[in-house]
Amino acid sequence: MAIVRFFRGALLLGVAESEPDEPLVETAERAGVDIPTNCTSGNCGTCLVRLKEGSMEYPDPLPPGLDEFLIEDSGVLACSMSAETPCDIDVIPPL
Repeated sequence: MAIVRFFRGALLLGVAESEPDEPLVETAERAGVDIPTNCTSGNCGTCLVRLKEGSMEYPDPLPPGLDEFLIEDSGVLACSMSAETPCDIDVIPPL
């Protein structure tokens, strides 16, 4: 389990403890933070957020909603990725 803090820029929106292998979007919901989703399988990219600190396990192969360029900009798909360590997440996507 890891503590996940959710931000919009510098504004702290909420904090919650993640369960093992729990998608970030569910952790965010417990923290009172709404992250939009559509497909919930990593295909559309609607749930794209930015990892400010911490680590995530990226799926292999990458789902269609994520590419190497987004990963370089700390992109994370909240519907299908979970926190491995304590994390800070910015709900503003890396676009």
